[in-house]
Amino acid sequence: MRVEPLHKLAQALQVPLVELVTMFSELSIAASYPQGVANDIPVNLQSANLQQEYQRLQAQLEQQQETLQREFQSNSLQILESWLIQYPTAAYAAQQNNVPASRLLPLMRPVEQLIKTWGLEAIAPVGAEIAYDPQIHQLMEGNAEVGDRVKVRYTGYRQGEKLLYRAKVSPVKTAEN
Repeated sequence: MRVEPLHKLAQALQVPLVELVTMFSELSIAASYPQGVANDIPVNLQSANLQQEYQRLQAQLEQQQETLQREFQSNSLQILESWLIQYPTAAYAAQQNNVPASRLLPLMRPVEQLIKTWGLEAIAPVGAEIAYDPQIHQLMEGNAEVGDRVKVRYTGYRQGEKLLYRAKVSPVKTAEN
């Protein structure tokens, strides 16, 4: 039998050619070639097989990445569907001064749901007065010591134990200040 059909068969079965020949033959590949050539053939075939396997795995990885990206986008779009449909109209109405801003807040629920689905957690809500912690807070103005009361001006976020964004805070003005 010629080598080309065996090579194609090995590719179709996703089996290295050397392994295919060894599996179905009583002869080893080395026995079929003269002394000096026999040592080089398996190494060359093995190298070619490894390269083919690498290329196959690389293509499979790229395909999996594309599939995961599509699934991620699809899941995100399902969560954001109502927002995608309603927000542009609501924003237009707000720009025309036909809708008070407070009526737009329910439109943000899908975005909030997506953030929750991703495991993002707000450090503290805007307006909250909390003890200053330089590990999770960023002063926007003034000075504060650890434990001093500060007011949250911009929410910060965590994802699990990982800090994504520090909450931006300002010192609380007391009667003493």
